[in-house]
Amino acid sequence: MSSKTPPGRALPAELARRIKLVVFDVDGVLTDAGVYMGRTESGEPVELKRFDIQDGLGLKMLQWAGLEVALVSGRVSAATELRARELGITCYQDASAHKLPPVRGLLERHGLEWSEVAMLADDLPDLSVFRLVGLKAAVANATPPIASIADWRASKAGGRGAAREFCDALLTARGELDGVVERYVTERSGA
Repeated sequence: MSSKTPPGRALPAELARRIKLVVFDVDGVLTDAGVYMGRTESGEPVELKRFDIQDGLGLKMLQWAGLEVALVSGRVSAATELRARELGITCYQDASAHKLPPVRGLLERHGLEWSEVAMLADDLPDLSVFRLVGLKAAVANATPPIASIADWRASKAGGRGAAREFCDALLTARGELDGVVERYVTERSGA
């Protein structure tokens, strides 16, 4: 698996400071790509996904730093909607994996250019957006079409800390991680 950068390498500050919108795929990025499916006793379908809590805090940290954050999924899932709502993050889901239209809409709504967008991705459904963004980030277990064009690659797998690793790397490169952490601690210390 070739990539422009080895896993976990620091992001260039100039590139990181340009970012105003961060897009995350869901299945395989915020989850381990596993889906638990079943039915209740009354026959209602149930779908469960495992989300990493530390990844979620990383997404919130991006918001606290003033960045726009969006989830864009190629599957429609109540579990994804629930997680996005819990985090207070915009979520787009399309069963046919048409991810480009909602991201274009975000750019128009916020007056952004593709060079101001970062995406953390893992697989083929992400490519239409991934090829256009200014900062391409991949989870450690990304498929070759994603990993081969990534500007940055996590050392952790999707759903296992990769999103938090990327959030920390982005905020560090922007010189904002320490400030976000201190603000979080201060606000919760009762001081």
